[in-house]
Parts: sequence; structure tokens; C-alpha cells
Amino acid sequence: MMNINYPIKFEPILKDKIWGGEKLKLLFNKKSIGNDIGESWEVSDVDGNISVVSNGDLKGQSLQEILRLYKDELVGKNVYKNFGDKFPLLIKLIDAKEALSIQVHPNDVLAKERHNSFGKTEMWYIMQAEDSGNLIVGFNKDSSKEEYIEHLESKRLLKILNLEKVKKGDVYFIPTGRIHAIGAGVLLAEIQQTSDITYRVYDWDRLDDAGNSRELHTELAADTIDYSSEKQYSTDYNTAENVSTPVVSCDYFTTNIVVVNGEVQIDNSAKDSFVIYMCVEGEVIIKYGNSKEEKLVKGETVLMPASLKKYQFKSSENSELLEVFIKN
Repeated sequence: MMNINYPIKFEPILKDKIWGGEKLKLLFNKKSIGNDIGESWEVSDVDGNISVVSNGDLKGQSLQEILRLYKDELVGKNVYKNFGDKFPLLIKLIDAKEALSIQVHPNDVLAKERHNSFGKTEMWYIMQAEDSGNLIVGFNKDSSKEEYIEHLESKRLLKILNLEKVKKGDVYFIPTGRIHAIGAGVLLAEIQQTSDITYRVYDWDRLDDAGNSRELHTELAADTIDYSSEKQYSTDYNTAENVSTPVVSCDYFTTNIVVVNGEVQIDNSAKDSFVIYMCVEGEVIIKYGNSKEEKLVKGETVLMPASLKKYQFKSSENSELLEVFIKN
């Protein structure tokens, strides 16, 4: 059997979007001939978009193939027990040159009933934002289905939504039911359940190249939205050098931030899960096994199999990694 105990990288799956730009190509060297790349799917088990390994012994194998072959060695005993041969997370980079549609995602129950899919709880880590960069997240005061429909139909929806200016390092947790949109000029990392179910509420009256509007899902969305508001939508956290700082933890994923300056020893013996690292600043050398190395640069993502418990990060600058796993 081929070796699985190494940092596994995948070929990015690039998505042309009406709102996409060139940053994924220019900043992170994602190979594309298009000029409106909105998304790079870094790790995906979404049907029709299955990631393929780009390095090491498993190069050329799909995520599905290696999961079927290695099972809990790849993802951990508990994760395999709960998800079987389905990888539970979808990891993306998103470049919004223009604003995305205002949208909402259903929870597990609705998604199962309507689409035989998982729901879509997600989080965002802002990697870069232009001065005008903003997000829509939630309502600016408690609302209701009736008020929402009335504002939507009269094209005054923005009056009741919460708009936030963002900067690098900001984190937003987006539970199912929370209305949201990524604004123009924002580049971010997105961690979410493996699901591609999105209800589009409003698309800024945009037309595609053929002069058509994109489909809206008004009724499905209205039954999905959580109309209550929050005092604060962003997630507060504090980082310290060379330790793993908790940022977001929910039933579907846990995300920490590791600021690497010098060397950091990682021991995941207590975790019964794969661990994904997304490099969001700088670059690190991952040392593992018998003096083997893998480099991870900004804009790259790596999957550490559950069976690879101990390794070391080394960086000569303040590099930052998002560390993503599923808690027991």
C-alpha cells in the first residue's frame, strides 16, 4: 500500500464567477487562463468536484479514492464513523472583485429533506480587504418574515441588513439561516460543511453575458432565514506566537490560528481527526517523518492524515496558518 503519512496537497479546482477577479491567479499563482476566478476549491468532496492529490505517493488519486482506501487512517476513527466515505469539509479561497449575491444556507434537516444534502455552516477568515471592503452578515435589528419580504419586494432589503467594514484577520462565523454576502474587494478563506446548497435572495439585478438574471430562491430562503439579530457578528480572538489559538468551534469544525515564528512542535495525538492547514500569511516548512520536508506558502492548503500525529513547523517570518479539524 502507498504511504499516506505525509502532508497531502491537492490540485485547486478553480471556479469562474460573474463576480470573480484575478487575485487568486496573481497573488497565489493559481493556474488559470480566465480573468474572473471567484473561487479556488482547495479540498473538496462535492459531487462532480472531487479534489485530486498533487504531491507524493498518492499523486493523481482522488480524495474519494484515498478515503475509501485508508478510511480512519486518513480522517480519524470518530470522523469515519460519522461520515464514512464522505469527506466532511469543503475548503475554499474566495476573491470577490464584485459583491456576491445576498444568500442564505439551509440547516442539516432542511437540506436533507429538500436536497438530500448536508446543510452549510461556514466561517470566513479575511485574508485581504480593500479600503471599501465589506460584508453583509445578519440583520441590523430583529426582523420578521413579513418585514423581510416587504423590503425584498420593494428593493429596500439593504435597509434592514447589517453591513460591516472588514480588514485582514477578521473572522466571521456564519451558521445556517444567517443571511450574508461577501462584498466587493474582499479576499477570504472559507471553511464549511461539504455542501453546495445556496439560496440566492438578491443578486443586485445583475445580468450574465447572455443577458439573463441568475436564479433566485425567494421562497426556499424565506423559510430558512433566522430573523433575529446579534449584538456582534465578528469573532474576537487573540493570537500568540507558536501556539494554536482557538478561533471558532462548532459541531462541524474547529478552526485555530497558529502564528509560526521560528519552530513549533505539533503533537496531535489527542485529536481523532485529520487536520487541514491553510497558509494565510508567509510560508512555513513542515518537517515530518524521517527528516522529510514539505513547503507551504500563502494561498496553499495541506491535509495532514489522522495517522500523522507529530510534525514541526518552521518559519523565519511571522507566518500564519489556519488549523482546521473536527473535534470528538
